[in-house]
Amino acid sequence: MTAAPPDTDTTVVRALRKIRMPQTQRNRELGLLLFAFVITAVSAALVQLGARGALDFTFLYYCGGLGLLTLILHVVLRLKAPQADPFVVPIATVLSGLGLVMIYRIDIALGDEGWDALSTRQLVWAAIAIAGAVAVVVFLRNYRVLFRYTYLFGLTGIVLLLLPFIPGLGVEAGADVWVSIGGVFSFQPGELAKIALGIFFAGYLVRTREALTSVGHRFLGMTWPRPRELGPLLVVWLASMAIIVLQRDLGTGLLLFGMFVAMLYAATGKTSWVLIGVLLALAGAFAASRVLPYVGARFTNWLDAFNPELMNDSSHQLVNGLFGLAQGGLIGTGWGQGRPQLTPLSWSDYIFPSLGEELGLIGLFAILLLYMVFVSRGIRIGVTGQDDFGKLLAIGLSFTIALQVFIMVGGVTRLIPLTGLTTPFLAAGGSSLVANWLIVALLLRISDAVRSRPRVVIG
Repeated sequence: MTAAPPDTDTTVVRALRKIRMPQTQRNRELGLLLFAFVITAVSAALVQLGARGALDFTFLYYCGGLGLLTLILHVVLRLKAPQADPFVVPIATVLSGLGLVMIYRIDIALGDEGWDALSTRQLVWAAIAIAGAVAVVVFLRNYRVLFRYTYLFGLTGIVLLLLPFIPGLGVEAGADVWVSIGGVFSFQPGELAKIALGIFFAGYLVRTREALTSVGHRFLGMTWPRPRELGPLLVVWLASMAIIVLQRDLGTGLLLFGMFVAMLYAATGKTSWVLIGVLLALAGAFAASRVLPYVGARFTNWLDAFNPELMNDSSHQLVNGLFGLAQGGLIGTGWGQGRPQLTPLSWSDYIFPSLGEELGLIGLFAILLLYMVFVSRGIRIGVTGQDDFGKLLAIGLSFTIALQVFIMVGGVTRLIPLTGLTTPFLAAGGSSLVANWLIVALLLRISDAVRSRPRVVIG
């Protein structure tokens, strides 16, 4: 009788075998990632040829390093979350790449190089953001653990929103949303606060859903909640108004309130909650425009942007952005051929008109379609989920991205008054980029759990 052979199946060998196993979702993701890399590389090369007339391979090498990090995330998903959604990472990659290329193009126009160039810092932040997403996928094996710390995340979100008011940390700007550490490192804690509060909202609504869905009064074909059930909505509305008043940040206030209303609707299924939320938001915006001068100025610029007196002062940025979009027309001026640097903050608040000038209406529609697919995949992850917490969290985070895009695109195209938010993945800013890639990681974890969990078949 021969002895059994020694166990040579080491951890590395097992990992390699797992990678070699057929993984339809991951193979589809790899193909889309390679396509995203091609789009980013070709865009960067066209910018250099259009703006400089020659190729500079240094920036292309940096983009290649960023692509390597994304491939590491892909390999980690093969090992740790093989059933995760295959579209989320490629869409986030191509959006981040297009934003980085546009920022690089503006740096060329402004003559900024090295660490003074925003594109250099955006590259570093993108690396940090993707590394953070990898860490979440690796260490957060079960997203349901977050449910245990519902109220801790709520407290964390509130503390993050209050950080700019701490003496020595807050940075004086148009809105009190920035925090500086040592005068070197600065970030917007509100970007991370939206994730913490999203987890809190999901956990809170799971715990209180029965009370919020209790039978109310029927009116106009809808079931309306009883007065005592309006408490949570009014508290979040008052907190949003406090953000608008104290931080002079209309965008964050609207974003958090909109996220809560969307999650409240997903938890209860009552259309009346949405109607009440919209009425409260309109009432708050109207009151703020009458009481707060900076909010009133935004409404004035929106309604009368082409007034010659305003065009030379407060509405100058908005009008320049509109002129840039008009210059781009249907097919755009081409990478490196426009003049997006003429618009103030063309790399952050107005990066969408900058892209529109060089890519045209067709390019903007393609970008908006990418956002639409990203959000729809996130909502699909939530709808197909089998536990209420994951469902609400996925829907809430996805709606946050959708609402940010609507607020920013609507603001720069003069559909609604402009507010101080960032366009997800595209705009320059490390805080926003890190927060959005953390949202990507959470959606990946939830989708893997949804697909991996066995389903009960009746019949």
